[in-house]
Amino acid sequence: MLWTYKPFPAEEVGNLSRTAGVSPVLAELLLRNGLGEPAAAASFLRPALAELNDPFLLHNVEAGAARLRKAIDAGEDIVVLGDYDVDGVSSTALLVSILRRFGSKPRFVVPRRMEDGYGLSRSAIDRALEQGKPQLFIALDCGTNSHDEVAYLVSQGIEVMVVDHHRSKEKPLDQGLLINPHVHGRAGDEAWHNLCTVGLVFKLAHGLLKLLRAENHPVAHSIKLRDYLDLAAMGTVADLVPLTGENRILARYGLRILQGCERPGVRALMQIAGVKPDHGVNPVDISFRLGPRINASGRLADAALSVELMLSDDEQFCNETAQQLDVFNRERQEIERHITEEAEKMIERDFADWPGIVLFGENWHPGVVGIVAGRVTRKYNRPCVVLGNEGEFAKGSGRSINGVNLVEVLGSCCEQLTSWGGHPMAVGVSLEKVHLETFRARFADAVRTAAGGDLIDPILTLSAWLTPDQINEQLMDDLESLQPFGQGNPEPIFGVRGVVLRSRPDVFKQAHFRFNFDDSRGRRLFGVAWKMATRLPPTGVPLDFAVELAWNHFNDRKLLQLELVDWRVSE
Repeated sequence: MLWTYKPFPAEEVGNLSRTAGVSPVLAELLLRNGLGEPAAAASFLRPALAELNDPFLLHNVEAGAARLRKAIDAGEDIVVLGDYDVDGVSSTALLVSILRRFGSKPRFVVPRRMEDGYGLSRSAIDRALEQGKPQLFIALDCGTNSHDEVAYLVSQGIEVMVVDHHRSKEKPLDQGLLINPHVHGRAGDEAWHNLCTVGLVFKLAHGLLKLLRAENHPVAHSIKLRDYLDLAAMGTVADLVPLTGENRILARYGLRILQGCERPGVRALMQIAGVKPDHGVNPVDISFRLGPRINASGRLADAALSVELMLSDDEQFCNETAQQLDVFNRERQEIERHITEEAEKMIERDFADWPGIVLFGENWHPGVVGIVAGRVTRKYNRPCVVLGNEGEFAKGSGRSINGVNLVEVLGSCCEQLTSWGGHPMAVGVSLEKVHLETFRARFADAVRTAAGGDLIDPILTLSAWLTPDQINEQLMDDLESLQPFGQGNPEPIFGVRGVVLRSRPDVFKQAHFRFNFDDSRGRRLFGVAWKMATRLPPTGVPLDFAVELAWNHFNDRKLLQLELVDWRVSE
């Protein structure tokens, strides 16, 4: 692993530290995030809900809110179709919840991955219409490119609204009402380009309340939109969109709402997933505990179950459903483990030096390959597309690394694809299996061109160098002010020079190890290294550590803990 560090001039760090009233370490971290002006730094460190922009500045939100008001006033039948991932589930739950508050009784449907495929498919539409044709059909987190499907709905006399954040590969929809900042790009709307669908639905709900409050609607005045920020945070964090701008505000305040845990379904899911709200709720809790369980139903069964969980006030139903999602997740983990093992063997045997990798397995479950794509992408530091078998087609997902935009990559090699879509870090693709080899070669060439060369050695970028004495509670407070970490605001990795281990690291579970060392004052610091037991650092010699910092809660105690990312012998 290649360590890189680009220092800022000491004068620049010192000036920001003085003018913004922050520590030199925090000043360096702010500069690294492009926040060199004191006002911008203060806004980032102390984001406020009041800084959310007027929702009507986003194209078509005012028209969408007006259409919802009409449906509410007329008691129209509404169908909401949301995608089966966390963004789609949270978007569906948020919109259905708001509409129910106004007395509407919207039906909702979620595509079944194995039966309906991805997005606004004809089979999912037919299932949604089994109970009758609605006056309004709302598609969430899908539909931007669904010209034929929207035309079909319109031909049935149904009005269509699409709220989606996926990039368009074709001309914009010429029927229906589309809310998508990537399609209707206008000068000054950059603030919304990074919103995922639940963020856009939150803006739509905000717009609806704005319209109805202007008319002194009693229900509109009783609704506190901040109570729905937990749903906004889950979709925003799980969908890997940059946690900057409005996303930072939604995620930061939404995590606080999650910590309060008022929604019975979320509370039950937290309990089964081992999330302890009294210790705080962080993005990793969504990414690795809550999100996978929500996704598991969509991968292996029906994601409508997850929507029901988010909407229900029935404690017994919520507890039983959370347990069912946990069972699905365990099943998913077992399937995923087998596929990951096969995928890694395939890479090391056939594609070890390829800059971009496309993998396919006849027995691989299409509902799980996206997780595998994420794992092998991180392990081998290369964009990977992993595909499962679906009859004549290979279908699956791709994941990328920083600096390689998968939408741009696929745009240059999509001739063999029957369908594809997504965003820079994650895409879904489908193609006929006979075109696999051609697509594999084209994808590798496209990645090489996008990256400016081959991608083999992972790069570890340090945010700052610390002395052991600087690792303290004040630094942890500084890091807390930068939360939440995620895409666009990565968690800092610190270099620590001259670490000397006096005792041999303690290996546990045959895969990990614990370590400790003293600072210059004899204060002991403790750390853990995950999945690094095959590479133990030596004792008695100066070492450089690359670490992340976290609080470890154990037996009602809170201990500052270093999490080792890499180590090397000091030069």
